[in-house]
Amino acid sequence: MTANNSPSPQLTVTGAPRAGGAGTIGDLTVSRIGYGAMQLERLRDDRDAAIALLRRVVELGVDHVDTAQFYGNGFVNGLIRDAFRPEDGVVVVSKVGADPDPDGPFPMRPAQRPEQLRASVEDNLVSLGLDCIPVVNLRRLDTRPGLRAEGDQVVDLDDQLAEMTALRDEGKIGAIGLSAVTLDGVRRALPAGIVCVQNLYSLVTRDDEEMLRLCTDEQIAWVPFFPLGGAFPQLPKVTDEPAVTALAETLGRTPAQVGLAWLLHHAPNTLLIPGTADTGHLEANIATGTVALDDAATAALDAVESRPLTEITFG
Repeated sequence: MTANNSPSPQLTVTGAPRAGGAGTIGDLTVSRIGYGAMQLERLRDDRDAAIALLRRVVELGVDHVDTAQFYGNGFVNGLIRDAFRPEDGVVVVSKVGADPDPDGPFPMRPAQRPEQLRASVEDNLVSLGLDCIPVVNLRRLDTRPGLRAEGDQVVDLDDQLAEMTALRDEGKIGAIGLSAVTLDGVRRALPAGIVCVQNLYSLVTRDDEEMLRLCTDEQIAWVPFFPLGGAFPQLPKVTDEPAVTALAETLGRTPAQVGLAWLLHHAPNTLLIPGTADTGHLEANIATGTVALDDAATAALDAVESRPLTEITFG
């Protein structure tokens, strides 16, 4: 679960073709189609199935896995620790900025203060069984939907980046990313040498197009979450779009595969981390890397209306 040293950029350490081809996150080469581990908590009562799914991840050429200590209060990190071996070459990316809150109304609570960021990194190191986490995203609370900062959880970005930089200098984390951040936040963080940005983004929610262009220019990995929309009832779903469903039928693919393929084709620095607790769904996500979009298909998808998040009420 450290840096990848495969002999060819197109192959993982295990020799499997990289899912979706090769991309980069900082100085690490990873599969452009990764795996988001959040949904593994659904397999809490079947640990063997969860471990088997993670082993299948490696077999399918995925070497970029996204997690967090607040996914199942350390349960998901424990699965990753037990499933992956150093020789698999899996790059684990975690995040801080929230703590588990299993008894609360929402399974996590804000943890934005510098000392909380440090404590969360330490918790991740223990649960993942690592000496250094390759990449850690600072999850800000600047954008909706999701948690919002209040009171002493309203912390200046510069103070947070100073703590993250110190953790990097100490060798506890390899590189710094940002999540749920504004365009101004990305610009302010550039001197810290950030390697990736995770924001809500999909074919139908393209608010951050200017941020994506900035990341492309700066060679920062763009890692969209909720890549098919619909994670909240108010969010539009990519798979409901007539242009998507029509193209899927023409190509003999699923609408989800078409929506994910558009993301891969839209920007060269895009890395996907679709999540699932089902092996069949995992295999379908990986097969997205073989979806070819010609100019006409791309133009039809580009023409799909993007709904601004500012016009969506989240309650």
